[in-house]
Amino acid sequence: MPISEIISSLSSNPYFGAGFGLVGVGAGIAYLRKGYEIGKVLFKRHYLVSMELVCRDKSYNWLLNWITKNTRHTQHMSVETDFRQLDSGKIETSFNFIPSVGIHFFNYKGKWIKVERTREQQTLDLSMGIPFETVKLTCFGQDKTIYYDILKEARDEALLMNEGKTVMYTAMGHEWRELGDPRKRRPLNSVILDENKSERILKDIQEFINTPKWYSDRGIPYRRGYLLYGPAGTGKTSFITALAGELEYSICVLNLSERGLSDDRLNYLMMKVPSQSIVLLEDIDSAFVNRNESSAVKSAYDGLNQVTFSGLLNMLDGVASTEARILFMTTNYIERLDPALIRPGRIDVKEYIGYASRYQMIRAFQKFYPEVNNKVAQQFADKVESFKQNISMAQLQGYFLFHKESYENAIKDIEMLIKK
Repeated sequence: MPISEIISSLSSNPYFGAGFGLVGVGAGIAYLRKGYEIGKVLFKRHYLVSMELVCRDKSYNWLLNWITKNTRHTQHMSVETDFRQLDSGKIETSFNFIPSVGIHFFNYKGKWIKVERTREQQTLDLSMGIPFETVKLTCFGQDKTIYYDILKEARDEALLMNEGKTVMYTAMGHEWRELGDPRKRRPLNSVILDENKSERILKDIQEFINTPKWYSDRGIPYRRGYLLYGPAGTGKTSFITALAGELEYSICVLNLSERGLSDDRLNYLMMKVPSQSIVLLEDIDSAFVNRNESSAVKSAYDGLNQVTFSGLLNMLDGVASTEARILFMTTNYIERLDPALIRPGRIDVKEYIGYASRYQMIRAFQKFYPEVNNKVAQQFADKVESFKQNISMAQLQGYFLFHKESYENAIKDIEMLIKK
């Protein structure tokens, strides 16, 4: 049979025609789909600009809070409960609604922006121990400056919320995270140390902050270490908090006995300390004791300790130690500390913060009872000193709070303070 007759018979066959038509339609759909995908890629490449932030980035929470104020009409929200205790003791609770996981839209400077918040339930951010999250912003155009403007506004709003407050950080994984709400700055004169001690420490730290070039020119590491030692309740930590407020610095609290804290993680955390921050190692004696102590005492502490002594020394002034750092240590028992830990170069300034002196008693009395004259305050100090007993500033403050309505009763009931 000639080829022409074969083709003619096939073309007249209804089954073959239907099959050929289906193949043609399928091929056409495949080409259209491929064209659509290529077109979508080209469109995204030339007409859309995107920005993605991951949850471990510092700007992440800033951006979320900023988006909250610009997506008020979204129908899908998550709730963040803000629970705080005011200085007066009153409990205050507020609820913040933020865009939940999913897709949202908002208008910024005449441009519609798509917000896509995703959360990987099966993937944890190892540095924070929470599900991994991302936020992706997409808008028309090729101008990336719109995202710079958004991030700048988000940052400025976050800083404005913390204005006049001291931010406390704690180590979480390999990152520093804010500890609770920022605290109202405590005036430096609200913490009464012995005569001239507060001024002396403040002057030293201000001189350090203002002379980085002096250190650089002489090849000296630009860091400063302070040790405040003395009995419990004498105001060591309170003074550091007030000092940070005076300097407009934040405080990074580091617990060396934290489970899982290793030498490598300690060094990494010190390299990631937020700018303009004081690093605080409280009760350093609880993490390390003098290497000359008995093995029984040492083993009791070693069970709590995850950081090696050499690792701590390397963090303070080793090759891996960071520059532009201000570090404070506190201890109630300086005799327990190894001399290598507090030698010059690691600890530059040591200050004893002891029991209330006569100067502190008079100043504290005048602070709580500003209506009385200096003579009455001296009478109070005379009466306390006559008992020849050590009184901490914490005890003194608690006593004044108990007698806040009457300075006469504070003088008359002095034996109550001594018995405590």
